[in-house]
Amino acid sequence: MESLPNLLSDPNTRWVLAGCILLGLSSGVLGCFAYLRKHSLMGDAVAHASLPGICVGFMIYGSKSIGVFLLAAAAAGLLCSFCISMLTRWSRIKEDTALGLVLSVFFGFGIVLLTRIQHTPNGNQSGLDDFLFGQAASLVGSDVRVMMALAGILLFITWLLFKEFKLLSFDPGFGRGLGLPMGVLNALMMLLIVLAVVIGLQAVGVVLMSAMLITPALAARYWTDRLDRMVLLAGLFGAASGFIGTLVSGMTAHLPTGPVIVLASTVLFLVSFVFAPRRGLLMKWYRQYQLRSAYQKQVDSCPTMRSFEGSDPV
Repeated sequence: MESLPNLLSDPNTRWVLAGCILLGLSSGVLGCFAYLRKHSLMGDAVAHASLPGICVGFMIYGSKSIGVFLLAAAAAGLLCSFCISMLTRWSRIKEDTALGLVLSVFFGFGIVLLTRIQHTPNGNQSGLDDFLFGQAASLVGSDVRVMMALAGILLFITWLLFKEFKLLSFDPGFGRGLGLPMGVLNALMMLLIVLAVVIGLQAVGVVLMSAMLITPALAARYWTDRLDRMVLLAGLFGAASGFIGTLVSGMTAHLPTGPVIVLASTVLFLVSFVFAPRRGLLMKWYRQYQLRSAYQKQVDSCPTMRSFEGSDPV
């Protein structure tokens, strides 16, 4: 096991650490809106749908380019969300069915393209396998700078339109009555979610990226009922997951960074699920125990209630 000071002294580790923290921060913030709008599976569909986009980008460009891959993945993700929207709007297919259908079609097409690329002469140098399960260790300074710019844009737009996105999440009809372009805001929110998924593909991979979008938001929901605090907590949980997962993976041999980040996020969710002060499992058990105790005291102090309970026959 490598020591923490030695690990942090490595410049590449610092780049990976910065990239994973930014990934967790941006995906946690935007995941709150996806979770509240019941679009949790949309991130999964977009992540899987980005694979054929990345493959097509490689086939057109001819070599590995993080900028081209991100643009191609974003285009495929937007096409995926458009297909889901059209299927649910113009047919009787429900949203969960449309998500499953589009996800499987896009991912299957991506696997076909990936297999074909791997059998080409330069297929071994493509690095497309990294996007399937993630390869955070392959992040370099230029990759992190792209992630930093995209994450900054996502967070700035979310901060700027926070009230509008809040209306979109809770009462789009009221927002429409105020004259707000809810259709445009909905499309913008989908674009931000697609970009949040795309910037995490190289670190976490298309298979696990949806966990980074939803798990921090779900963990934050256990601690507060206010959206602004939930967004802040989800961003902190996501950033902490990226930080902890990267350090644990770097200090231990043969541990992939992306899956360890997802496991760190899951641990934070389990802690929230059990120990959160209002919604946590322990607090729910304690409140039920208090209710049962209060009820039992009332039964013991009232003869009529004891006879009703059957403990003292009339």
